[in-house]
Parts: sequence; structure tokens; C-alpha cells
Amino acid sequence: MTTAKTSGIRAATFAAALFLAAAPALSAQAAEMEIKIDNFSFTPERITVKAGTTITWTNEDDIPHTVASSAKLFKSKALDTDDKYAFTFTTPGVYQYFCSLHPHMTGTVVVEAVSGSLPPQ
Repeated sequence: MTTAKTSGIRAATFAAALFLAAAPALSAQAAEMEIKIDNFSFTPERITVKAGTTITWTNEDDIPHTVASSAKLFKSKALDTDDKYAFTFTTPGVYQYFCSLHPHMTGTVVVEAVSGSLPPQ
């Protein structure tokens, strides 16, 4: 085999190995964000994420709270102190939510398409 041919095969093999090594890492990268519940508020109150992101709410208050979608897409049980609730946002859009025990507590999740653009509304 010629040196040029051998170099080409090595380069192709190396490129294929890099691709295969990176592929599981790319598919396993699920975005995660956290929202704290404390002092009768969600922090941050408004968050922007990419589609596919899982948001976890953690109750750090000393009384129970819930996380409920205004559009009835998701609803947690009553979360005691240190309890968590998670939801994965797969579709771009604007999602309003509130605490059903304390309706003045509200928040917003803005979900962008992976490309970074929102669909027309």
C-alpha cells in the first residue's frame, strides 16, 4: 500500500472513531434547569430554555406548594419542604404556571426550538 493511501485510511478511521465516540455524548446531553420555590415565589420567575429541557422545581419554603400549568399540561402534587417536581418541555412555546395553593405565585417558561427560533403564534 502506498503511503498516501495508508494516510488516507488512517485519517478516515480516525474521523469515524471520533464520530462514534461523540455520538453517544451528543444524544445523552439533556438540558436541565432548576427553579426554586421559596418565600411564596418561583425563582427565576421567567426562564427561557431550549426544547427538550427538563425543569425541576424544588420547594425550599417551609410550607407546601404546587406547580400547575395554566393550560393544564402538567401539575405536581403538593410539594413539602425539599420535595421536587420535574417536567420536560418538548414543544416550543410560552408556558404559564402557578401554585394552585397560592394562585398569586406565578411563573413563565419560554421554550425555544433547538434552532433558537420560536414558532409563529
